[in-house]
Amino acid sequence: MTSPLSHEWLCQQIVAESRDAIIFADRQGIIRLWNRGAEEIFGHPAEAALGQSLDLIIPKPLRDRHNQGYQRVMVTGRTKYGRELLAVPGVRQDQARISLEFSITLIKDDQGLVLGSAAIIRDVTARWSQERERQRRLADLEAKLASRVSEV
Repeated sequence: MTSPLSHEWLCQQIVAESRDAIIFADRQGIIRLWNRGAEEIFGHPAEAALGQSLDLIIPKPLRDRHNQGYQRVMVTGRTKYGRELLAVPGVRQDQARISLEFSITLIKDDQGLVLGSAAIIRDVTARWSQERERQRRLADLEAKLASRVSEV
């Protein structure tokens, strides 16, 4: 048993208990790590997600593009998204689309060979919905103001 507060134990607890999804997929895009946050966000229990393709959480229209890019990154070991926060749609177990933001890290062996990628993912669906509603209200107010100005 690993002792409490050891580096390994702390890392395991942080990953396991994070409310954000923490996912690792190997070079073929097969899910090898799926934490409690991933279960909550995507609705798939770990037993069902582990060993599955990342297609599990990618909307069908985006899968081909994602898989092509993913394989290119696995071969080259380079990604333009290493420092950027990505905003993309995802899909839950019930097929509901959700808005996600995430960062990725390429995991490499001692020789620099890419073993796969890790992602830390947050569901931002509520925030995106609120922003769209604010934009709609602002557009309505601007239209009303323009209408009143033209009346004067």
